[in-house]
Amino acid sequence: MYAIVRAGGRQEKVAVGDVVVLDRMAAAPGSSVNLKALLLVEEGVITTDAAALSAVTVTAEVMQHERGEKIHILRYKNKTGYRRRQGHRQDLTRVKVTAIKTGK
Repeated sequence: MYAIVRAGGRQEKVAVGDVVVLDRMAAAPGSSVNLKALLLVEEGVITTDAAALSAVTVTAEVMQHERGEKIHILRYKNKTGYRRRQGHRQDLTRVKVTAIKTGK
């Protein structure tokens, strides 16, 4: 069984026991969070109905907060001497999926 969940502005495919890296969540390490299921596949049966998915809960445990790889942003305009350099590191949260419960 696996589910497609919404986490921040992204969608992730998760199954029980999977460790996924998501955008930073406001939850302490060791606490558990619920993720909204958008699709559920159980024994070959695909569920996409919003009413049926409202009963599905995907529970994950927050393992740690971390930062992603640094990316470099460069801006350049020719013939003017305009150059700007900027860096960015995304704040991330590593979670482990502990349960996918259906409303059955």
